[in-house]
Amino acid sequence: MINVQQDVQTRITSGKSKGLSAIADEHGIITSVATDQRGSLKKTLAAASGRDVSAASLTEIKKCFVEALGPHASALLIDPEYGLSTIALRSPQTGVFLAYERTGFDPQIKGRLPELLSEWSVYRLVERGANGIKILLYYDSDDNSTINEVKHSFIERVGAECRAYDVPFFLEPVSYSDARPNENSLAFAQIKPDKVKQSIQEFSKPQYGVDVLMVELPVDVRYVEALQVNTTGEHAYNYAEAIKHLREAATVAQVPFIYLSASATAPIFAETLGLITEAGTGFSGVLYGLDIWRDSIVAYAQGGSAGLYDWLEQHTVPILQEFNQTIKQYGRPWWDVYGS
Repeated sequence: MINVQQDVQTRITSGKSKGLSAIADEHGIITSVATDQRGSLKKTLAAASGRDVSAASLTEIKKCFVEALGPHASALLIDPEYGLSTIALRSPQTGVFLAYERTGFDPQIKGRLPELLSEWSVYRLVERGANGIKILLYYDSDDNSTINEVKHSFIERVGAECRAYDVPFFLEPVSYSDARPNENSLAFAQIKPDKVKQSIQEFSKPQYGVDVLMVELPVDVRYVEALQVNTTGEHAYNYAEAIKHLREAATVAQVPFIYLSASATAPIFAETLGLITEAGTGFSGVLYGLDIWRDSIVAYAQGGSAGLYDWLEQHTVPILQEFNQTIKQYGRPWWDVYGS
């Protein structure tokens, strides 16, 4: 068996360290923006425009994201299907990590099994400018053991590939439950803390070669008692319990981790940051997701790339600047964990 402490000391080779340094800011904090949405972006644009979505439109949107939001991010998460041409548009100080998984999953097959982009490899992604490699993995620790063994071996292979090419591996485990399929429900919020803690504990193990975990908040803030974003009156946890879950999840992490804003709108993520900072979890940054800029797609449908860029500058950039101040104040450099 690999000794965890020994692996932590030896895993971060010069290439991985260089990649992590490119993705983080000079203080070791990662403030990254996801622009790798594919299926979800198509649906959002189709709903806003009322017409079929072309690949050219998706690329045009992503170029606006990179140009408008890139200067306010330490790194951009980009997909190689529609976003490759945007890499050249980023600010010099902005790093890039590229998505390696095919978007979505086949709902007809149990287990939400992962699939790589078959025409890509870690070598090819690095050749095209990746400072790091990202995989999104749907994971339920309580799922069928055969399904989870497939997922474990899948991540081991990607980790080995990243190790071979000396590039950081970012893993984004997203929890789910077939027994409680609505991830926005109170029923799922009640079981989410254990799901998230178990996935963090599992993929911190050295055999996976994960360098940074991109983790969900272990609680759904919409079901935390007394928070303003709890508009239903239903709660899965009180404030003290929510803080306890955050601290417990952070404790089991054996590699640096950053939080996903996931489907949180700006008001929801503002309260999320309040919980994170009070819990003092030692996080190393954030990946901003779709709902930070979702409303901008209407501006694109109505006014094209110019309308989108103006909307992002007026609405999203100030939000990023405000959130980044908090993240940089309370975040922990990634190298603290590795002793670099």
